Formats: sequence, structure tokens, C-alpha cells
Amino acid sequence: MNVSTLQDIAAQSGVAFGTSGARGLVADMTPALCHAYTTAFINAVAPKATTVVLGHDLRPSSPAIAAACAAALTDLGLTVVYGGALPTPALALYGAQTGAPTVVVTGSHIPFDRNGIKFYREDGEISKPDEQAMLGYLVGLPKNLTVSALPSPAPQVEQAYVRRYVDFFGAGTLKGVTVAVYEHSSVGRDVLRHILEALGAEVISLGRTDTFVPIDTEAVRHEDVEQAKEWAELYDFDAIVSTDGDADRPLIGDELGQWLRGDVVGILCAQYLQAHAVVTPVSSNTALEQSKAFPQVVRTRIGSPYVIAGMEDALASGSELVVGYEANGGFLLGSQVLRDGQRLGPLPTRDAVLPIVALLCAAKERGLKMSELAHDLPKRFTASDRLQNFATLKSIGLIARLKADARLLSDLLAPGAGPVESLDETDGLRATFTSGDIVHLRPSGNAPELRCYAESNSAKQARALCDACLLQVLKVAG
Repeated sequence: MNVSTLQDIAAQSGVAFGTSGARGLVADMTPALCHAYTTAFINAVAPKATTVVLGHDLRPSSPAIAAACAAALTDLGLTVVYGGALPTPALALYGAQTGAPTVVVTGSHIPFDRNGIKFYREDGEISKPDEQAMLGYLVGLPKNLTVSALPSPAPQVEQAYVRRYVDFFGAGTLKGVTVAVYEHSSVGRDVLRHILEALGAEVISLGRTDTFVPIDTEAVRHEDVEQAKEWAELYDFDAIVSTDGDADRPLIGDELGQWLRGDVVGILCAQYLQAHAVVTPVSSNTALEQSKAFPQVVRTRIGSPYVIAGMEDALASGSELVVGYEANGGFLLGSQVLRDGQRLGPLPTRDAVLPIVALLCAAKERGLKMSELAHDLPKRFTASDRLQNFATLKSIGLIARLKADARLLSDLLAPGAGPVESLDETDGLRATFTSGDIVHLRPSGNAPELRCYAESNSAKQARALCDACLLQVLKVAG
């Protein structure tokens, strides 16, 4: 067995940590490599563990990767609780409830030829320092690795996730509400139906497929935008909901089949929970601050580890009810919520079910249509998209050029928005113009993509800014 640091192994393989978890090409995620990552996780981050929760999404490559991770855990003498194909937050929740670290095989929304592994301590998602500890750990790549078949899933893992929401919100709470679930290849499609039906909703299942669909809740595909509108004409529903591949990011649409932006979903969910402190990345809609609904707002770099770190700081400073969310709609609960004698415990990792159920309950309790929930928010609108197969080094080089050339920056990002009022380099390059328009470029941390976020006083202008900027990038960067 050849021994080297995980950092060296990662560099040679191309499988590396991104904004959340290790990601890489499926072809590079060999059983030996997955064994090494899992071994480093246990030894560097969770050395006292005796039991580990394991699960995966529905990508065709995920079960084999999970089996390699299970082999590593078994070789270390640990007991494996295999949850099967379940949402990432469901697996993380069971790990937290039982005091066990968790390993989840998922590529979330990234392209089909890629996959990833997420790691959780017993108290939540690993931090960036945890990642560095793993990368510095000496580990071996076994030459003759024996990988056994995965066992039958332990039913108690899914049951705990269902009980979490049914117990808190109450069975029958959504009676009279009709919800369409765009199932596609989401690992959460069945458990989401179980939860909604247990809450009393009538569920319409749509778009189920065994072919993997890379749903990105930040950059919704044109075909999914049009499909939701078509379904709204064919079916009578109060809302349409979906998730990304590993079901930690929600996609929520109204009765007209119009998808809500994830950062608007985050604000509405935080309001419903009556949060005191809200932590969110710099890319999220500034309606958060302009709403003046929360005593404390914290902005971070993009990625759930940074949001979690911000939540921990807010809790340490004495904030009572701390939540976090990302522009993709993934919602993190840092504090317990008490309501009508029921307790909703913390779950400091991205979750899709909480914002889905919270918005459905908010609309029913207020007697509003889903399309009316955001009417009271300040009129700020966001749009986002990405250039795929755009090398990270090319993105970094482009941003460096923009920082050094104020005229190029203005002409490329928003030529009609007036002078640049301020620049934010928290994560990528975010420019605010005197018109109030905002354009933000950032290399993706998970794939070779350049992401663009735009914000303006109208949805049309935000979309135009985003599209025009990416078109200009293609002309400039090629």
C-alpha cells in the first residue's frame, strides 16, 4: 500500500473539495480513492466514532461509490448504518440524532459525468478547517480492495426525517392544499410525498424519470420553466415543488407554475420561523436587508460551510433564533424552534423540506395564494445563470482583469447601469452600480463553471443584466 497525504492523492486524481464536499469526475472516483477520502475523514475528523451513517442519491454511479466508502468504514472496524437512497439532510439528521458521523455520496446538481462525497461530523457538516485536516492526513491507496454489496436500507433513517416535520407542523395541517411534486430523479421524491401526504396535502406526482436530471435550483433550466407553466394549465394545484438531486435545495413554484427564486424562499421561510439572525451568502437578494424584518443579518462567502460558520458566530454572540439560507433556497436551522408545544430541533445543513412546508403553511395560514406570499417584500429581483465547461483558471483570470480595468469592468458587467458605486470581493467580484443594479461573477466551487448573479428593481432587467453579462464574457474570454 502506497502512503501519501490525501492532498497529494486529491491533486493527482482531480477529485477535490469544492463549496460543499469533495467532487470530481466519476471516472476519477475509483474505489481506492473513495476509500482514501473516507479513511481520512474518520481518522482526521471523527476518530472516536464507532458507528457511521451512510447513504447516497440516485445517480447511477452513487451506489458503487457508497460501497467503496462502506468498505473503508468496515476496514476501520466501524458499524455502518446504511440509509440507502435518501435526501442528504435526512441522512445528516439521523447522524445528529444518534451521535454518529455521516457520509453521503452525491453530486447534487452537477453534470452527469461527475459525482461527490459529503462528510458530516455528529454535530453537522464538516468545516473548511476539517477539510484541511483531512487533506493533511497520511493515507494509503489499497491495491487489492474488496468491495461488498450494500445491505438493505435501515428504515429508521427515513422514518426519523418524516417524523421531524409531521410532529412539528402537525398531521392534517395542509388538508385542502393540492401540491404538485416534480419528481424527476430527485432522491427525495418519495419521502417528500410521504411528508406532504402525512400533513394532509393532496399530492400530484409529475415528471418522474429514472434518467438523471441535473436540476440546479439557482439556474433553472428553460425546459423546466416551460414545463411548470404547462403543468399549471393542465392541473389544478396550489403549488408545485421539487428539489435538486440530493434534495437539500428546494424548487418552489406557485399556482401558475412560476418558480420562486431561492433567496426569496429563504426570506419567506425565515419570516415564517420568526428568526432573529439570518446568515446568507453575498449573492442573495438584498431584499433581506431592505425588508428590515430581522435584527441581525450576516453575509458570507458562497457555500454552506461559510454559512454554518456565520451561524455559529451568531449563536455565540447570543442571538436567539438563528437561521441560514443560500441563493439556491437550501435552508439551515441553527436553533430550535418552539411552537404550540412542539419543538423543531436544529439542522445546520441545507434542507429542502423545511422551506417547502413552511411556505405551504404560511400561504394557508394567511389565506394567500403562493404567488402572493412575496408581495410585501421590497421589489428587488434576482437572476442567475452559468457558463458550463468554463475552466476555473479562465474565470479567475477574467476576474483579475476586471479588477485591474475599471472601464472593462463597467462595459462587461453592466454598460448601461452607470458608474460603479462599490465593489465586493467577498467571493468573486460583485459590483453595485449607481442605478442600483448589481452584477456578480464567481467561479463555481463544484464544477468548471462561471456563475453570474444579477439583481435589479425588475425581474426583466435582472434577467437582461445576467444574460448580457454572460454574452459579453463569451466575447471577451472566448
